[in-house]
Amino acid sequence: MWKPDRQVKKPIYEQIADHLERRISYGEFPPGSLLPSERKLAEQLGVNRSTVILAFSELRAMGIIESRTGSGTRVSTSKWEATPKHTPNWSRYAEGGSFLPNVPFMRKIRESLAQQPSLIDMASGELAADLAPIEEITALMGEHRYTSYLGYDNPQGYTPLREALVSHLEQQRGIRTTESSILITSGSQQSLYLITQCLLSPGDAVAIEDPSYCYSLPLFQSAGLRLFRLPVDQYGARSEDIRSLYKKHRIKMVFLNPNFQNPTGSVPNTERRNQLLAAASELGLPIVEDDPFSLTAYESSPPPPLKSMDPLGSILYIGSFSKIAASGLRIGWMVAPNAIVERLADARQQMDFGLSVIPQQVAAQFLNSAYFEPHLNRLRMQLQFKRDLLIEALRKELPGLITFSVPQGGLHLWCKLVPEVHDGKLLDEAIRRGVVFVPGSVYGSESGYVRFTFARAKAEEIAPGVAKFAEALRSLLDAVQ
Repeated sequence: MWKPDRQVKKPIYEQIADHLERRISYGEFPPGSLLPSERKLAEQLGVNRSTVILAFSELRAMGIIESRTGSGTRVSTSKWEATPKHTPNWSRYAEGGSFLPNVPFMRKIRESLAQQPSLIDMASGELAADLAPIEEITALMGEHRYTSYLGYDNPQGYTPLREALVSHLEQQRGIRTTESSILITSGSQQSLYLITQCLLSPGDAVAIEDPSYCYSLPLFQSAGLRLFRLPVDQYGARSEDIRSLYKKHRIKMVFLNPNFQNPTGSVPNTERRNQLLAAASELGLPIVEDDPFSLTAYESSPPPPLKSMDPLGSILYIGSFSKIAASGLRIGWMVAPNAIVERLADARQQMDFGLSVIPQQVAAQFLNSAYFEPHLNRLRMQLQFKRDLLIEALRKELPGLITFSVPQGGLHLWCKLVPEVHDGKLLDEAIRRGVVFVPGSVYGSESGYVRFTFARAKAEEIAPGVAKFAEALRSLLDAVQ
């Protein structure tokens, strides 16, 4: 994002005016379009609002923009010899369409992180650079020359990667499959998107966990699906709740993240797994199992996926490299009956002709290399270390004000605030103090829960981040007393 240069002699307000004039002349803001508010633009550029006011005054004096009370500031139509009927109403288009924008809290978090790089990030659900296998992948790319044809590949995915996944899934997850039953995707979210768009229809009822990461994804609502909640306890979702929803609403599919569930960290025991599979078999109901975190189990063996106990093919299994290697590789996979794989591969071909073959080649080499197991072991130790730092800081900074269960894997800590507090106000106050987290309501919970991610922040940032959060919380509590 462009920022004014404070090292040059040209006044900052003039730099901002020139930058906006250039964007307007390029058509980024067509005639009649609404500009960001003075306050929002000041936040984006890291300047005082008065500086933006001066920049706007400069542009108004040149006739480039015009302001009306209650209507905001818009690009002038007369200056550019255009009238509104000659220019598409891009604001209406941006607000239209069937695919919904991200939820407001998530947009605020991402905008804040983009505008303030110094924020301590305890919100983003990805690995920090020090946890990713950067050196290993760099070494692999040096060892292997990628000289194969760089045309469109099989829309189902690069065959050597699917073959590598067959071995990986059997050895690491106890899932027996063949390469013909694997679809390579750009990650778990694309897998979910393909499922909701191709296997379900508007008006269909589906069940998702409560709380659930799925609540933060507008793709379910964009597909016109009716969402029904499955309460999550210490062992995850319950089979009796699935049966009840099927009886009342004829749900057509169940979406679960059983192992180290996001955000609660819950893990089903053997009895619960058997009950879930029995319900799926009894009702002829498919379960979509999203399993990004199992291999992060800190001390014990990774918990088995439902798919490893599924002889009837009731489970659509989703996995990804994002939480165990690098989100930037954009490699995920789905294990499904062959008819489903062919249907979704056909849809993928219509969308983008398949993924880039180069990251798929890298991923295949990494899975087959001697680097993979040591990387996983290092990742588990470092995640546990960061988890412990977070827990220690929370107990020190917020005694009696917060409760949580200690997760045994994953990247997140799910916390309940003892005092009542407004989600939005707490997030705003935390951002002002230099830390960002995800309010629990993003995942469908009532106000009063927060999710801290400990994988993204540096180890030395975790304690200061919690201290800043504690300051934000106490400032709100002091304000109501």
